[in-house]
Amino acid sequence: MIPAELDPPENPRVAASSTLALVHYLERQGVLDTERVEQLTGLDIQMLSDPDLRVPANAHYQLWEHAEAVTGDPGVGLHAGQVVDPERMGLVGHVFFNCDTLGEAVTQYVRLHRLINESVILSFEQTGDLAILSWQPDAPAHYSRQDMDRTLAAAMSRTRHFIEPDLRAEWVEIAHPRPEYGDEYEKLLGGPVRFDTGITRLAFHCRYLAKPIPRRNPYVYSAVLKQVNTVLARLQSRRSFSRKVRRLISRQMATDRIDADSLARQCFMSRQTLYRKLKKEGLSFHELVEQVRKDKALRYVAEEHYALGEIAFLLGFSELSAFSRAFKRWTGTAPAQYRANHRKLATEEYPDRSEAQTRES
Repeated sequence: MIPAELDPPENPRVAASSTLALVHYLERQGVLDTERVEQLTGLDIQMLSDPDLRVPANAHYQLWEHAEAVTGDPGVGLHAGQVVDPERMGLVGHVFFNCDTLGEAVTQYVRLHRLINESVILSFEQTGDLAILSWQPDAPAHYSRQDMDRTLAAAMSRTRHFIEPDLRAEWVEIAHPRPEYGDEYEKLLGGPVRFDTGITRLAFHCRYLAKPIPRRNPYVYSAVLKQVNTVLARLQSRRSFSRKVRRLISRQMATDRIDADSLARQCFMSRQTLYRKLKKEGLSFHELVEQVRKDKALRYVAEEHYALGEIAFLLGFSELSAFSRAFKRWTGTAPAQYRANHRKLATEEYPDRSEAQTRES
């Protein structure tokens, strides 16, 4: 059973199984400092084996920083994520690998992702022949390069081990800047990789979705799914209010003026109540609007699907100059230069792909 003393939504948590996987990796590397792990997590290390336990996300991310320091390995997330241990997967992992097909498994993975990490929003879409998974943190402070590396590596390595050995990504976009071990991503994931894109996305061909999962056990699936659904229902009862407001802001941004009164009416409450509920999660209304605008701006400018003037309109700016000033405040770079830098990076790393994109546009 999940503990009753769950923190409020402003203190998101991750599954203890994720933290325990990192602890086991440090142990295999011969650098496990039990006292330091317990200090960072605030928990007795033996407690991490409890399948219902959840660890504060901030503590989990601090443990990743510690792991990089003690291993001396900047790519520790990628390397830890490639370790496949069927005996040490969390509940969601057991659901995933006992589904009928990879498509059903992906659907369950997205639906149950809140059980893995409350601080990151996972979404899934199909566009043409591509299936695309996207990871976006609730707030910039909840982004961990090492944890995102581990997430991508584990998703690919486990799927190859249990379902389809030949699985490869069509392309990958990574939110963080290119690290010194940048060449390892493409070798692991199989497709071209772009960095500093503001959001992390992994695309693979839709044909894989119909792939049946070998060695699936319908009895295990039924039992574990019942358990995780119970846990998920409890977590959803305390779902972050700011997520709902964020979605409303995102939908309304290109069509109406964003103001607290209109958002409050859509939430069936007064503006003062809206402010108070957001404050409980450590946010102000204006900070939330700024976060949504910044996230969308980074993605739109990097993707090149829209002209800069169109992006300014989509984000609710009255004119391009106002958008340019805001973008430079967020990134230190003008949007045109930011786009040029991304285009140059793509041309240098993947000239054939970039030339094809130029012809298409």
